Amino acid sequence: MEVYLDNSATTRCGERAKEIMGRALTADYGNPSSLHNMGKAAEDYIRDARKKIAKTLKVEEKELVFTSGGTESNNMALIGTALANQRRGRHIVTTAVEHASVWAAADYLAELGFAITYLPVDADGLISLDELRDAVRDDTILVSVMMVNNEIGAREPIEEAARVIHEKNPDVLFHVDAIQAYGKYRIYPKKAGIDLLSVSGHKIHGPKGVGFLYIRDRVKVKPLLYGGGHQKGMRSGTENVPGVAALGEACAEAYEDFEDKIARLYAVKRRFVEGVTRIEGVTVNGKTGADSAPQIVSISIEGVRAEVMLHSLEEHGIYVSAGSACSSNKPAPSRTLLAIGLPKHLAESTIRVSFSVHTTEEEADYAVEKFAEIIPFRRKFTRK
Repeated sequence: MEVYLDNSATTRCGERAKEIMGRALTADYGNPSSLHNMGKAAEDYIRDARKKIAKTLKVEEKELVFTSGGTESNNMALIGTALANQRRGRHIVTTAVEHASVWAAADYLAELGFAITYLPVDADGLISLDELRDAVRDDTILVSVMMVNNEIGAREPIEEAARVIHEKNPDVLFHVDAIQAYGKYRIYPKKAGIDLLSVSGHKIHGPKGVGFLYIRDRVKVKPLLYGGGHQKGMRSGTENVPGVAALGEACAEAYEDFEDKIARLYAVKRRFVEGVTRIEGVTVNGKTGADSAPQIVSISIEGVRAEVMLHSLEEHGIYVSAGSACSSNKPAPSRTLLAIGLPKHLAESTIRVSFSVHTTEEEADYAVEKFAEIIPFRRKFTRK
């Protein structure tokens, strides 16, 4: 039996996304900037994708910029916004548990002379709204908070954070990394007070290499790429028509039968958590109920290192991550796990299990069964 439980790293591309991508690759393969009919056909794919995505967010089509994925979207949101607004101030607020594409961009801005405040989190990975309020200053130009943490599934209070930020300083822009949240929550940026929002295609059954950044109308963002002035000058370069077309299809499909899909996700997560926490020495990090993301579970296993557990599960056809897949090739303990107060030895013994709408309860049961077999066996060989 093969059980893929690494869906926060990437998901299987959906059939509809794959089909439209194939058409754009082999039939309607013109350059969307070309003036002939082949170019127009390609441009129609992009317009259609804009329409589908804008509908899911209740935003204007012109407020979407297509990117190469979540990392570029986050970099554009932080670096582009900071450079475009630095005359108003040079202070940015983010959190201690952001994705690497946010904190690395923040580190770069610090090298340019921007002041960065990193908000701590509690044991569940949640920021304090009072600390957020205190962190916002007169010279603050941007706050960036991820909606769902990619390692432990913590769901930050985004709407409340937006209200706190704008009450303290109405000129501050609010960026939300929604890469693990889009498709799992209904997100309406204008209603929620979000000025910029990052999304990646391959987390929602679209292809890799494509995503988008929502930029509220009239928000100033300096482009990171220059050239032919594509996408109204915001992101030069010939558009990835097959990827964008597939992204639009994946976004539309993510919100079809939405409530039923999310209910099934929570049911699978609940079944898995109830089973795995019966195993001695296994703890789940953060919240696990309806106040957490439906697709992510972070598990610490006393006495078994993460990479050992990962490869032992792989032998049984079960695929998980040792923390965040984006940083799993780095030897250092997870910043997020240390930020929630996990001891280093447990941080090094933590794996992430993540589900998709295709994960079944039978697969969750099989995984729990193998966890229960592997953990006692591996502990016997752990050096004291």
